[in-house]
Amino acid sequence: MKILVAKDAGYCFGVRDAVNLAYSTADKYGEVYMLGHIVHNENVVEDLERTGAKVVDDLDEVPKDKPLLFRAHGTAPDVWESALSKGIKTVDATCPLVIEIHEEVRKLEEEGRKIIIIGDHGHDEVIGIASQVSDPIIIATPEEAELLRKMKYAGVVSQSTQMIENVQSIINILMKKVYDLHFVNTICFPTKRNHEQIKTLAEQSDIMIVIGSYTSANSKRLTQLALERNPRSYQVTNANDMDSDWIIGAKVVGISAGASTPDNIIQDVISRVKELGHVKEEEVFYE
Repeated sequence: MKILVAKDAGYCFGVRDAVNLAYSTADKYGEVYMLGHIVHNENVVEDLERTGAKVVDDLDEVPKDKPLLFRAHGTAPDVWESALSKGIKTVDATCPLVIEIHEEVRKLEEEGRKIIIIGDHGHDEVIGIASQVSDPIIIATPEEAELLRKMKYAGVVSQSTQMIENVQSIINILMKKVYDLHFVNTICFPTKRNHEQIKTLAEQSDIMIVIGSYTSANSKRLTQLALERNPRSYQVTNANDMDSDWIIGAKVVGISAGASTPDNIIQDVISRVKELGHVKEEEVFYE
């Protein structure tokens, strides 16, 4: 049996930097506070909690002598302003690529365009993007795009982890509804690479394993892309979720992971596949 691991599986640089910053800040100050979980992965959240990273619902819950870390997903301007007015020490872990989306969406609004955001309703990143402008429209599916009225000027950005297929389908519909449409492709490069790798890897493998939390939108998208190409695709949160029956008769096992999945969990799953399949060879990284 051969094991093929997607080269870009797991943490993207934005998530890795944010998580490392949370650990180092907690180590420096004893505790660090966050308005919500830093990543959509239960294993990471639990480990961070043990090191002193605490999740709160309101700025008033942050002690005066402890820092507040703004997460990679992005934070609304009014929250920034409120934290500063309260004298809270802030640590900025916003992903640079998310900051670029904020800049782009503000430029589009300055052009007098109605803002449309392609993304998941209620997702932290989408909420952060929407907070940069006034009264944006959020669209998650082509069906929602079909319900839009016609308009003259619109500017469109997308959540960084969207599937290109979904964005393309929505843009095709918007082109029929908007006279002057300005679309900025804000799907991030790590997402594009991971999506392209899993598409090919799922087709080349007998079974495909996607590692990631079910609360992670990008992990669920990877699973969807894999299932569309290989019905023997499975999502697991860690090595304990593996089923020995999955690999019966498999000669090639493909493995990828969502952007919020840490390296140690990926390695645990690889080790578990080797154990179940009696594999002695080293895994091969697929680019």
